[in-house]
Amino acid sequence: MSQRLNIIVVERDRDRALLIVDALREAGDHRIHVLGDESGLSRRIADSKPDLVLIDLASPSRDVLEELALASGPMDRPVAMFVDKSDSGLTKAAIEAGVSAYVVDGLRADRIRPVLDAAIARFHLFSRMRSELAATKAALEERKVIDRAKGLVMRTKGISEEQAYGLLRKAAMDQGKKLVDVAQAIVTAAEILG
Repeated sequence: MSQRLNIIVVERDRDRALLIVDALREAGDHRIHVLGDESGLSRRIADSKPDLVLIDLASPSRDVLEELALASGPMDRPVAMFVDKSDSGLTKAAIEAGVSAYVVDGLRADRIRPVLDAAIARFHLFSRMRSELAATKAALEERKVIDRAKGLVMRTKGISEEQAYGLLRKAAMDQGKKLVDVAQAIVTAAEILG
């Protein structure tokens, strides 16, 4: 948390909100906005585009927890949630909703900074994992299209897999297109003509 962050604190209790704000100010020169009620939370958070959301709840229900987590955009930014009471079901729901840090009975000024540092690090780790997973899925889908196009070319021309791949590569280079785009065109044409 060495850089200046735009932080939203969701806290109904004014005294607890002041405690959190003071602890955050000690941790660095951050822009801090306190939201004292959850009405229109999703819109208000989206409008503020915070770098981090800190939510403090005394005793959350599963519905409130999920609504707050989803409103705070846990896939868009780190979300740290402090609760006074919890159970394994609530913990699991918070983690599944994307909360980066879920701390039970832990809202103490000296713990806020390390918890937020951990939330930020965990958020970035999971963001990289989501990106890598999406890239892997896209590559797998491209490979399937290319393999299907190779099979079509092999059957149509009566050639080997290596020769079919060579034809696809040559067509892609000649047309200045990506191999997967040429393969997709062949697959689409085969579906139309098939």
